[in-house]
Amino acid sequence: MRQEVADFIERHQLLKRGATVLIGVSGGPDSMALLHYFSTIRNTWNLQLVAISVDHQLRGEESQEDQRFVEAWCREHQIEHRALTADVPAYQQAHQLGTQEAARILRYQHFQEQMEAYQADFLVLGHHGDDQVETMLMSLVRGTNPDHLEGIPVRRPFATGEIIRPFLCLTKHDMETYCTAHDIVPRRDPSNESTNYTRNYFRKKVIPLLKEKNSNIHHTVQLLSESLKSDHLFLQQEAEKMAEKLVQFNEKNKSATFEISAFKSHPSALQRRVFHLILNYLYDEIPKKLSYVHEAHFFELLHTTRSNVQLDFPQHLKVEKSYGKLLFHFVKDTECTHFHHVVDIPGALSLPNGWVLTVSKRNHVTAQDDNSFLIPVDNVSLPLSVRTRLPGDRMTWKGLDGSKKIKDIFMDEKIPVTERDTWPLLVDHDGRILWLMGLKKDLRHLEQQEKAATSFIYVQINNR
Repeated sequence: MRQEVADFIERHQLLKRGATVLIGVSGGPDSMALLHYFSTIRNTWNLQLVAISVDHQLRGEESQEDQRFVEAWCREHQIEHRALTADVPAYQQAHQLGTQEAARILRYQHFQEQMEAYQADFLVLGHHGDDQVETMLMSLVRGTNPDHLEGIPVRRPFATGEIIRPFLCLTKHDMETYCTAHDIVPRRDPSNESTNYTRNYFRKKVIPLLKEKNSNIHHTVQLLSESLKSDHLFLQQEAEKMAEKLVQFNEKNKSATFEISAFKSHPSALQRRVFHLILNYLYDEIPKKLSYVHEAHFFELLHTTRSNVQLDFPQHLKVEKSYGKLLFHFVKDTECTHFHHVVDIPGALSLPNGWVLTVSKRNHVTAQDDNSFLIPVDNVSLPLSVRTRLPGDRMTWKGLDGSKKIKDIFMDEKIPVTERDTWPLLVDHDGRILWLMGLKKDLRHLEQQEKAATSFIYVQINNR
């Protein structure tokens, strides 16, 4: 066993000489085998060892006895020991979590604090090959995301260094045999025998059946885990390149958008990963209610021929398809998109859609473009106002026979649905729509009056 672990450490380059190594020790057979093993290699590697044990306050005096057992063993073998406590029941109740999840969160918080306190290079944990098999099977049963099938990583960044797991090449039986061979009588947690926990059910009921068919299933699964991890790293790098090229992220508005045709031109494996990159960017923490169903709906939306379709994701995230683009953005329950403001002349006005409206007086004809409008004062009823559309709004312009609904103009101009309710209209006191800003102007009679007029209102929009 010792040689197998040494080979595993060398193959994955898990250690460095002179390192400070923290070891998570509960007093059970796995962690005691780990602690003993590292005590035998500390001189060879010139390691500073610190054993960390956390009492989760779930088993009263029994868990305290576990810590005292570890402390006595460390004292005998001249290893520094830190005994910590975590109030799991209180944390579990405060955050509405399961016992195992609450314990894991607090345990890792303590690990991080100790890593920082010691400026440690490694946190070593005693996960073994059977744990790996259980983890990957549980991931297979619970979801469809292949990234989750990678299982327990051999190493990963953590706090001031890395978490490493040099026993993933071994089995639970190897741990027990090692403890017996070195006269270690480990502590036993009775909860590990209960099949009420999903992991214990797999351990007691499923793994033994697999081992009947393949006694080296832990090696097979570990190799699979490493292969999946390698593939994932490559695909993730390619997905990040694709996202950087195609996706426009807006940090201020917490939104993301991309051209659908360009997105679909890439392999589906990258599309799926970019989808998850977008979610990781938008959400501070991925909601538990977000599942493979949302991913399936995303791809249905991506490939549908329908326009102006939207999906509702958890925490008020909307995914909207509009005129060849896909937009991710959050909508608040209390968000009000409608506005109506009287325009000061001269003056400036910041609009909810991010545009800035500036208004000034002019005594001569000034050139205008799509983002500006010159209006003879005598042709309008003051004051002017800027507002969002109302039901039934219509306007007309030179050359149009009759009038047209604002809704239909938006459709003709392919304005995204998400922008229509905040799109500004310039109206006079009589309610006449003078300018659907940036799109259509009511220039009737204005061109003839420009020659005779001596006073104008010049309206301009910026940040378009």
